[in-house]
Amino acid sequence: MKTEFERYGLLRFRKLVGYLQLLGGFGLLLGLMFQPILIISSGGLALLMLLGFGVRLKMKDGFLLSLPSLIFMALNLYICIESTGILGDK
Repeated sequence: MKTEFERYGLLRFRKLVGYLQLLGGFGLLLGLMFQPILIISSGGLALLMLLGFGVRLKMKDGFLLSLPSLIFMALNLYICIESTGILGDK
């Protein structure tokens, strides 16, 4: 991962991204008991994955190599939207 961050020119953000991912993961677990934490964590992780997807496309990694970040973004966005109830009950 360190070499990937070097290649992207984002080495100074490596630890921050790692901490945010860990914090988001713990937030998802804690969010099973406290819904506001679930909303914040899943929304934050969705944003982080969207930014990761954008960086990979900018580096011309191609769509298939960038796809995991897009899938994780969609999954976290789904969790965030469902836990807020924005779309209403079906």
